Amino acid sequence: MGYSNMMIMVFLAIAIAIVGFAEAQLKLGYYSESCPKAEAIVESFVHQHIPHAQSLAAPLLRMQFHDCFVRGCDASVLLDRTEAGNNDTEKTANPNLTLRGFGFIDGVKSLLEEECPGVVSCADIIALVARDSVWTIGGPWWPVTTGRRDGRISNETEALQNIPPPFSNFSSLQTIFVSKGLDLKDLVLLSGAHTIGVAHCPSFSERLYNFTGRGYGQDPSLDSEYATNLMTRKCTTPTDNTTIVEMDPGSHRTFDLSYYKLLLKRRGLFESDAALTKSSTTLSYIKELVNGPLETFFAEFSKSMVKMGDVEVLTGSAGEIRKQCAFVN
Repeated sequence: MGYSNMMIMVFLAIAIAIVGFAEAQLKLGYYSESCPKAEAIVESFVHQHIPHAQSLAAPLLRMQFHDCFVRGCDASVLLDRTEAGNNDTEKTANPNLTLRGFGFIDGVKSLLEEECPGVVSCADIIALVARDSVWTIGGPWWPVTTGRRDGRISNETEALQNIPPPFSNFSSLQTIFVSKGLDLKDLVLLSGAHTIGVAHCPSFSERLYNFTGRGYGQDPSLDSEYATNLMTRKCTTPTDNTTIVEMDPGSHRTFDLSYYKLLLKRRGLFESDAALTKSSTTLSYIKELVNGPLETFFAEFSKSMVKMGDVEVLTGSAGEIRKQCAFVN
């Protein structure tokens, strides 16, 4: 082997070792020595509060999506703007104005700081709380690796650019997901989170009142009976920003297959929901889920959650461990 080829092999070996080391820093039981009770504290807090506030499970799960899609899973979605800051944070971006659960995360962080000051990241708290909240309401469980560190930057514009809006078409959804290392199957499965939770009228009212962009017209891909019901009983005006609507009517607190069944009936609430039926690939995934057992959905959803939880994480000496989740140290 020539010298140049040998050096290439050496550099490749070093690169592989570095990647392997970075991946190894995110692992199950990361806090087993530095804060042995960490995950039990999170689980206990969730089990204590979520049964009495089940509607909070959906926003806490949504919080992880919105965090991981902007700068990776680094808790940047939790940062508040400071007086010294020169830009608005992700919290102020339109997709995050209806996020709830920040106080819940702060409550968990407070307990962990009492137990192990400066050890457990806010990014890991988001991931653990999302999993435990879904599990508590009867949804799937998935293994959460830990070792994430918290980012120091949060930018409103980046949130607008990276969080898929509810009016996304199939092409834009695919582009955003691919940019995060997620495929079409992940798109279908992670959209399944819409089986729980609610939405505000402005996130879909254009489908009812202004689909042509000229102040009138209804989205033809939306079931007309469902659309009429939304207009007469829920969003009676297109600007109503106080009324909430179940994303999975009649089953919005149960983690089940109902959301996918509604998609096949053209009753997905958002344009982004309806977009999943426009591709033969994603439509096939939906039909497989609907025709299969609930356990299959749970298992596949769990795999996609694990995959999303690894998006662009900070580990090792990158980032920091915030003392307060809303502010950098």
